[in-house]
Amino acid sequence: MKKWECTVCGYIHEGDEPPAECPICGAGKEYFIEIVEKQEESLTDVTKVEGAASASSAPAQAGKPTGIAALVLKHHLHPISVHTPNGVLPLAVLFLFLAIAFGLAGFETAAFFNLVFVLLTMPVVIFTGVLEWRNRYRGVMTRIFGIKIGASIVVSSTLLAMVIWRLVDPGVASSGSRWVYFLVGVVMVGAVGLAGHMGGKLVFDTRDR
Repeated sequence: MKKWECTVCGYIHEGDEPPAECPICGAGKEYFIEIVEKQEESLTDVTKVEGAASASSAPAQAGKPTGIAALVLKHHLHPISVHTPNGVLPLAVLFLFLAIAFGLAGFETAAFFNLVFVLLTMPVVIFTGVLEWRNRYRGVMTRIFGIKIGASIVVSSTLLAMVIWRLVDPGVASSGSRWVYFLVGVVMVGAVGLAGHMGGKLVFDTRDR
């Protein structure tokens, strides 16, 4: 049976024809190339060729990344940097809940400084994410990348809103709006989880089941 590789995310599909759409990243049929295996001197030589009329018209591969983009990809700087919001923001919202529910002022202060810390790291997360999308995934705007970008916008905007709100009203966690403030944090953490889930699909769901 033929094997086809998505040139955007690396998903491998087995079948006579490439799928109409990549089940992982959503790239169209034209982004698939056929993988051909040839036996030479008892060693397996795997080559990739244009297999079908639709696949042969696939957009050309981008050139090899250089400069900052090459460093970001080589050292996996986006996955490393994105672990900051993924880990710290849920903790910050948990601290905020404890502060609101039990009147623990120290937890509210800790939550605020955690939010500020993540806000300062977000430019690095976004910058490395854009470089990885453009260079590793060819800048293709499919469903999964649209969701990731949308989730990052929600995270950034809610995070900024919470920090500004706290600066304007230092007592927001004990005010009448405290649960609304907390709800904004819950939305933010939900967006973080969604972005992480989509990233996990790109990394781990690259083989046909």
